[in-house]
Parts: sequence; C-alpha cells; structure tokens
Amino acid sequence: MADFLYEIWKRKWLWIAFGLGIIIASLPTPEGLSRQGLIVIGISVGAVVIYITEPIPLPTVALLIAVLQVLLSIGTPKSVAKSFMSDSVFFIMGSLMIAVAFVKQKLDRRIAYFLLRITGASTYGFAIGVLLTSAFIASMIGEHTVAAIMLPVCLVVIKAVSDHEGDDRMLTGLLLFSLAYGCTIAGIGTPSGGARNAIMIQYWQDLLEEGIRVNYLDWVITTYPMLLVLVPVLGVILCLSFRPRVRRLGRILARLRREMTTIGGLGSQDWLTISIFLLTLVLWLTVSSSIGLGTVALIGAVLYLVTGMVEWKDLNSGVNWGVVLLYAAAMSIGAAMVQTRAAAWLAVVFLEGMKSIGLGSGIGLLVSVALLITLVTNTMSSGAAVAVLAPITLEIANISGVDVIVMGFVTAIASAFGFLSVASHPGMTIVYSSGYLPARDFLRQGWKIALAAITILALFSATYIPWISNFITGSGVK
Repeated sequence: MADFLYEIWKRKWLWIAFGLGIIIASLPTPEGLSRQGLIVIGISVGAVVIYITEPIPLPTVALLIAVLQVLLSIGTPKSVAKSFMSDSVFFIMGSLMIAVAFVKQKLDRRIAYFLLRITGASTYGFAIGVLLTSAFIASMIGEHTVAAIMLPVCLVVIKAVSDHEGDDRMLTGLLLFSLAYGCTIAGIGTPSGGARNAIMIQYWQDLLEEGIRVNYLDWVITTYPMLLVLVPVLGVILCLSFRPRVRRLGRILARLRREMTTIGGLGSQDWLTISIFLLTLVLWLTVSSSIGLGTVALIGAVLYLVTGMVEWKDLNSGVNWGVVLLYAAAMSIGAAMVQTRAAAWLAVVFLEGMKSIGLGSGIGLLVSVALLITLVTNTMSSGAAVAVLAPITLEIANISGVDVIVMGFVTAIASAFGFLSVASHPGMTIVYSSGYLPARDFLRQGWKIALAAITILALFSATYIPWISNFITGSGVK
C-alpha cells in the first residue's frame, strides 16, 4: 500500500495537469469561443504542465493528445491521425536520420575538433563557438538540420569530459542550451530562417489594401542587426547561468587530435556522406517550395540507406522516435487551436486586457503583442502561431495606428522566442532528444532568455525598425 501511495504521489503533477484540464474544459463557454475550442485550451494547459514537470515520459503526452482529441470530439480518428504527420514532422525525422549518418562516419568528431581548434581549449570559448555557428548557419538553412548535425558535436565533448572528469551537468547545460537557443533565435535573421517569416511576407502583400512588398534584403537589413545583438546577450546569460567544473578542454582537444591521426584524412565514405548532405542542402534551397522540406530531408535519408552509409538498425537505434512523436503532437494540438479558433480568441482576450491597463497603443501595444506571441509560440509551432495571430495583429495595427510593418516584424520575431518549452521549436525538441536535459530546465533557463529577447525587441521596435519601415514603404530614400 505504501508503494502504491508513493507512486501516486510521484505522479502528482500528472493529476494536477489532468485536474487543470478538466476544470478549464468544464467552465461555461465564453462568448466568441466554441465548446471544442475551450476543450482544446484545457488539453493544451494540461500538456504544458506535463511538459514542464515531466511526471511521465513526454512521448506519452503525445499519445494522450491524440487519444483525447478523438475521445473529446475535437477531430475524427482520421483527421487527428493526419494532423500527426506533416511535412514538418518529415523534416524532423529526416534531419535526425541525416545526423545518424554523420555520427556513423565520425564526422561529428571532425567538426568538434575543427571547432575546438578555432575557439581554443576554453570551455566558454567552445560554447560561444557552438552558439555562433548554430545561429549563423540556422539563420539561412533552418534550425532542424543545424540542431541535428551540431547535437552529436556537443555530445562528443560532453561524453569525452564525462570519461575523463566525471559528469559535469553545468558543462552539459552550457553546451546544449547554447545549441538550442542559438538555433531557435537564428530564424529571425532571414526569410529562409523559418516558415513564419514567409507567412508574414505573404500577409503583408495579401491582407493589406496597399499590398506592401518586403523582399529578402529588406528583411535581412531589418532583423539581422537584432540577431547580432541577441547572440552575445544570450551568450552572456548562459555563461553567467552555468559555471562548469571543467574550464579547459585541452585533454579533449588532444584526444580528438589523436583520433584524427588514427582515422586519417577524409576517405571515400566521408566524401560520399558530405556529398549527399550538400545535395540535400541544394534541394532544400531550390525545390523544397514545391515538394516540401520534409520530402527533401527524407530523400537525403534514403540516399544514405541506398548507398550503405547507414543501415536501418543504425537509424532504429540512433533516432529518438519518441521526440518525433512529441513534435508531431505539438503540431497536431497547434492545428486544433487554429481550427477551433481557440488561438484567435485567446489573442483577442489578451489584447483587450492590455488595453484595459493602458497598453493598447504605441510601444505598449507592441510589447503586449510580443508577450502574446511568445506565450502562444511555446504551445504550438511558430509557423502556426504567426499564421493564426498575424491577421489579428495586423488588423489591430490598422485600428490603433501602429505601423503595420513594425507590427508584422514584432509578430514574426517574437514567434522565435519559444525558449520555455521543449516542443516549441524543432531545434529545442532535437536537443531534448539527447536525454541530457529534463524538460523543466528549458523553463528554468528560458524565462531569462525570453525576458532579455523581449526587452531588446522593444528597443528595436521603438527605434530601428520604424526607421527601416520608412524605407520599405517608400517614405525614405532607398
């Protein structure tokens, strides 16, 4: 009996999550919100509590989300099943498979050695190197692939330190959060950094009477300076938050140097692995708009299997399939929030609340929108958050007199601030798949990063972005 009660107590947050979900779903339906929308909000709140507290394995939450959507008539079995398998899920799956090929050919060790030679043996230097590399590359080709390729690089160092010095949780946190947050924040830099950016550009053109066109260069000029400010701030916060016991990685560098001597130069299999990846990258840049990013990722994975660079048993053991399921569930509940209009209702309620406390115009309104988008993007994909909320925020800008260009950039940029939840961004999900970080650590560290990011966004929204907006709309001289 004591053991049974202990098991019940150990899962107390599970019962709390269920309780919160049931209470919310049982409330009288507010005006403007459907019954199904209220139930979806209840499911989402319960899921977030479980994500943070982790009383059960997180892939179990994904299964619960599917079951509850069907049992509570949010969708049919067929529609719910379809919502779990999207191009984004294929992208996650394919990226993780490609990463397995890199690990099998020991290219992760080569990248780690190369990065250590550039940054030197300082632990903090290597972490900043990971952060800068992840942020720069992910701003151009998307965070999925960068996170999947760089995660094994970080794990090489973490495991090597563990072998020599014992576990160093501070080192683990420093490196993995540098990777996760570097990939997450990078998406603001270019239109190709995330689907949400392309969605916003389309909305500017289609939803506004004046049909404002924002091109690739306009976007980069507007947002990349903010990325360049955010990255060092993020680095400082992480270095202050984590004080590793191991401050020098000289032994690891020496060990990797010996391994490189033993392995020798790049062989034919190495070059084939790199060539397939480069081909996949070219396809992402050229044909992904027509066949999908996920399909291209699977093409790369298939090529690795066909050429014998990996075997299925390698993928079966090297890919965290539970994380794929977790991301699929996040996409599914995000789609349900869209279909039931729950996300739109939450947006209106939030913004009306801001107006009631005097934050309904100017910079106060922009900060309110940034807070709203940050909260929403931590419960669904950033693309879904922008797709649902951007029409509302642009209309609010029109009504309140706020520049629609500024409002659009605030909406898109804040959607990258998914620092609190493992399911908010694919980069976060992939890093979580390593098993080295509990889900609650993302919230514990993420609020500091989110606060800093929103503050910097507020400063840019009050100064730099309005100035650039004049040039984009033709008010200034290009």
